[in-house]
Amino acid sequence: MQGLTLKVCGRWAQFRKPETNNNPLTHDFITKTALIGLMGAVLGKEREEMRLLFPLLCEDLLYGVQINGVVRKESWGFTLRNAHAPNNPSEKSPRQMEFLRDPDFTVALVLQNERSAESFVQFAAAMQNSEALYTPVLGLHNCPAELIWLSESRFEAEEGEYTTKGFVLRSHPFRSNDGLHGFRVGFERIPTYQDADWWNLPDKYLEVAYPSDGMDITVIGDHYRSDTGESWCLI
Repeated sequence: MQGLTLKVCGRWAQFRKPETNNNPLTHDFITKTALIGLMGAVLGKEREEMRLLFPLLCEDLLYGVQINGVVRKESWGFTLRNAHAPNNPSEKSPRQMEFLRDPDFTVALVLQNERSAESFVQFAAAMQNSEALYTPVLGLHNCPAELIWLSESRFEAEEGEYTTKGFVLRSHPFRSNDGLHGFRVGFERIPTYQDADWWNLPDKYLEVAYPSDGMDITVIGDHYRSDTGESWCLI
């Protein structure tokens, strides 16, 4: 299958967990739905067009993430004010929001359905030329993203034991307990599908485990190997 890899980084990121609306927490890394939104910004898709594209791209593309540094989070406080009475104490509402600091990811994006080939090819061309019609962001508009083209390659499905620097499905057993010693493994539950009404469907969430800071883990399960020799869990 046709695929590409990108470096996605920035100073701050906020990939909101939808169950934390009042004081939003962030996922530990860029989610599939956030990456597709970023892709839409690069291609200059308006909101209504993107609303219809979202479910198609979620189905037609696979993605994987390697965390190049360590996951660092900071919480920032701010106060919401009523625009009609900004100085009225009763109209003030304190909030906290969690951010990722210095996020740095290597992302694989793979085309699994030719229905979305045009969007994929246009996105790849834009990345190779360092072009974007709208500013790509890491979850929020005050968190601009830096996108760096890395490579274009083919990905082939395989089964069995594999070693990767990216996330893996929680259902993929570690080769041995050695995979859990010497460094910390993170765990996340991430969305993989957004419908045309902007809903992340609960039954499309997947539980994953991930190493960070350039470490790798060895597990057993379905995976993909690129022609550059890297193994990826793609979802």
